[in-house]
Amino acid sequence: MLKIVLLALFAFNVFALEISLQGAKENHQPYSTFHIRDSEKFLCQEVLDDFEAVSKIVCAFSKSPSQKIQKLQNSFFEIDTETKKETFFLVIKPFHKMKLFPMVFDLKKEETIFSADIKLSNHWMIVGYPDEMPLLQKHEYSEAAINFPFTYPEDMLPYVGSLDMKGNPVHIKKVGDVTEYLKIKKLYEEKNYEFTLELINDIMREYPNSLFRAELLFYKIRVFSKLQENEKVVEAAKEFLREYSSDENVAEVLSLIARAYSKLGMSSDADYFFDRLFNEHADSPYSYWGYIYLAESLENDGSSTRARTLYEKVLSQSDDIDVAAEAAFKLAQNHMANSNAKGAAAQIEKIIKAKPEYFAQTNIYKSMDMMYDLADNAELVQAAGIAKALFENIEPTEDVYEELSRNIGIWLSKTDKKQEALSALNKYLERFGGGMYAEEVQIAKDSLFFDVSDENASVKLETYDKLMDEYQDDSIGNKAIYEKAKLLIAEEMFAEALGMERELLNLNQQEYPDVQEIITQAAIGTMKRALELKECNSVLLISSQYKIELSDEWDDGVYECAMKGADFELAKKMADKNLKSKDIEHRKKWLSRYIKVDFATGNYSNVIEASKELIALIKDDKESQYKDVYRTLFDTYHRLEDQQKMIESIVALTKVYRDDYRDIERYVAVMAVGSDIKDNNLVIEYGEKIMAIQKSSDSYAQSPFVEFALYGAYIEKEDYNRALEVISSLDALELDATQRARQKYLLGSVLEKLWRDDESQKAYQEAIDAAPESAWAELAKSAKAIR
Repeated sequence: MLKIVLLALFAFNVFALEISLQGAKENHQPYSTFHIRDSEKFLCQEVLDDFEAVSKIVCAFSKSPSQKIQKLQNSFFEIDTETKKETFFLVIKPFHKMKLFPMVFDLKKEETIFSADIKLSNHWMIVGYPDEMPLLQKHEYSEAAINFPFTYPEDMLPYVGSLDMKGNPVHIKKVGDVTEYLKIKKLYEEKNYEFTLELINDIMREYPNSLFRAELLFYKIRVFSKLQENEKVVEAAKEFLREYSSDENVAEVLSLIARAYSKLGMSSDADYFFDRLFNEHADSPYSYWGYIYLAESLENDGSSTRARTLYEKVLSQSDDIDVAAEAAFKLAQNHMANSNAKGAAAQIEKIIKAKPEYFAQTNIYKSMDMMYDLADNAELVQAAGIAKALFENIEPTEDVYEELSRNIGIWLSKTDKKQEALSALNKYLERFGGGMYAEEVQIAKDSLFFDVSDENASVKLETYDKLMDEYQDDSIGNKAIYEKAKLLIAEEMFAEALGMERELLNLNQQEYPDVQEIITQAAIGTMKRALELKECNSVLLISSQYKIELSDEWDDGVYECAMKGADFELAKKMADKNLKSKDIEHRKKWLSRYIKVDFATGNYSNVIEASKELIALIKDDKESQYKDVYRTLFDTYHRLEDQQKMIESIVALTKVYRDDYRDIERYVAVMAVGSDIKDNNLVIEYGEKIMAIQKSSDSYAQSPFVEFALYGAYIEKEDYNRALEVISSLDALELDATQRARQKYLLGSVLEKLWRDDESQKAYQEAIDAAPESAWAELAKSAKAIR
């Protein structure tokens, strides 16, 4: 049996028009339906592309809406509107595939159906899907076939009705409405709002005179509010307030209708009900909820400061923990939106202490957004607090469960709460020993203690730290500093030893004469380790600060870091040092590096001279690892705007690399030279290369520039057939309207030169249709007029 889960995304009315967009799944494959209804029949029509696929659907209405409808979209549709000559249009474009269906028959009311091919209907449905049409099948019928109607008794309709949480039919027995009302409360508490609403409607139909009608209507309002169906909240709330004005739930209903009106943008109506709530129910907890809803509305209108005042009012006056938690969280969001991370952290701290389960009870992803915002702003204690609260109040099956456990320990490890961090990190490793964050957590755990494996060394280092702390500025403490530095060097913990530089320099130089040597050893070791780990910032900093010169074996790493850090002086120094090597391979490598430094610093004369030398060394080795010198040389001539040398060097480059996509912009540059010097042969040679490369790679970044330039060169050479092929190739590419108009005009022009007048007239018309206001359209009109 197919299982389908529907999620209503929105539904609203404009004049008599009602549109609704829904998402669903069939066999784990998502699809979406878009319903359009109106009191009067209207036209909807599919527009097909060249491949007979639906490219868009257009629906036309004789009336225009009273207010502008914003562009809407989900993962299957993009819905836009436009008005032309007093006709209102809905334009629906697909992200995947879609199909239009007229909804002619109501299976709950009619007994007879038949295949209806109609143009106008009060109700149309559009189905969007990735590959295969879900649930429905579209059959093609022969025009000669007989369209027999199908009639069946109404009592045999395949109608299921309400389903419970397990997908089984809900049977509402006429044994009283008390039990059903209790079910509604339970479903609502479990946040099964769709089932709650369905059961309420069933009960109200079966028990129209129920003693619980007020409660049923009340829960209906609450459900509509949870589902954010604000127009239905207003409708139901008005009925409730009219019929049950003295009910104990009036305060909550007033808060919900006020909130609904504010979300609908009807501020005056919202203000009326907010005023009633605050004046008539000032002592109710829902008056404070009302202040929260009002503050939300103010924030949406850009009144952040006034909203903050209301949140603070609720916090200072309400003794309801749920209200206070909500207000604190909203206030935290307000502070964060106004770049006040510390203010947000203070409010989150209140929730952590008073009601940590709040973060799981509200929208978990909003809580996680706040958590990461705090972490990004270095408020790590509170960020970890949210992570811990969520971790302790959600099910282990949740996708974010492991992530939260990781966050607690990692973030606390960066604060002064080291013991709590260690405990959290250990809990992660116990529960998720092989988890995705296990390595990171283990590193964080190690960082809290001594990062050595030798137990004896650990004990010594711990002892030295204690002595340094207990005997500061004392001979014993000074001795501990000296011995700790020596032990760190022996354990190859060079960075830690270098970190003690200031403490070492404060020692008595006569008593500890080799202090400077220890610092130098630490700097050399740290620089070597940084080179091994490619931590180039550290390499450059140490090289500059300590004037360290390593042995030749480290030259490669120093050069690479110097180039990465844009320290071209150091990189040039490394290259000069090795440039005169008698080892040819060694010399090639450093000559290549020397060229890169000079190219980066703009010493183009040196680049040209060194490039010629390197090319001479590798000219017989077409697979040399240094053959990128051909590209560097071309780029140098390009920067120098030496057109003749550009032409010469591109020939050599092409011989080495053949036609490589990475050289496509170089070919474009040569085409530009050809255009500049009126050399159509040059334009054609490299334009054809670019077209071939783009076709083989299925990437058309240089189009339509290349095709237009190539077309022009062929026209000037009067090779009209090839010009036609080039300009026609753009038919398969996506162009903007002006580019398409230009392409079609040029197509018409070359067709006219080939005496293919009917085709040229068609192309001119396509140019006009593509961009009627463009200059190309004007040229096309003139060309047509001449004929």
